[in-house]
Amino acid sequence: MSEQEPGLEIVHLLRQVTVVFGLRQAEFATRNGMHPTDVRALICLLDAERSRTDVTAGRLGAELGLNSAGTSSLIDRLERLGHLTRTRDERDRRRVLLSVTPHAVELGWAAFGAAIGGAVALLREFDEAETAAVRRFLHGFLAALSAEPGAPEPGAAAGAPGDAKETGG
Repeated sequence: MSEQEPGLEIVHLLRQVTVVFGLRQAEFATRNGMHPTDVRALICLLDAERSRTDVTAGRLGAELGLNSAGTSSLIDRLERLGHLTRTRDERDRRRVLLSVTPHAVELGWAAFGAAIGGAVALLREFDEAETAAVRRFLHGFLAALSAEPGAPEPGAAAGAPGDAKETGG
């Protein structure tokens, strides 16, 4: 593919956004005594909550590509920090469900609320066709990344693309 390809500019911009977002997530993790994987876990849990999908330790571990020992350590750490709770599933008492605490949500909004608000405000300036084009591009690019050999299936805990509301976290 030629560097002159017009679509590459958009791909490179998206890469820049993801790099800066990743740096902000790492800074957030450091400030709050977490590992970057902890932040990814909280995001997975928030996405699942928005799509009304239950998350167990096994499901979270699969979403993050962790083995059971790594998943247990992550859950214990997040619980100790007050960012995660475990509750018995009322429909199946054998299952333990994970959820993000209000404290963790507050921390996330304090750190990322301005950026999320700015993005939402920017999208309000788009007409329906522009918004649909952005959504179609992002879903298509996510699908292309997901098709890469060895790539974990994103959104396993969050449901199908487009199920989640466009809110913070």
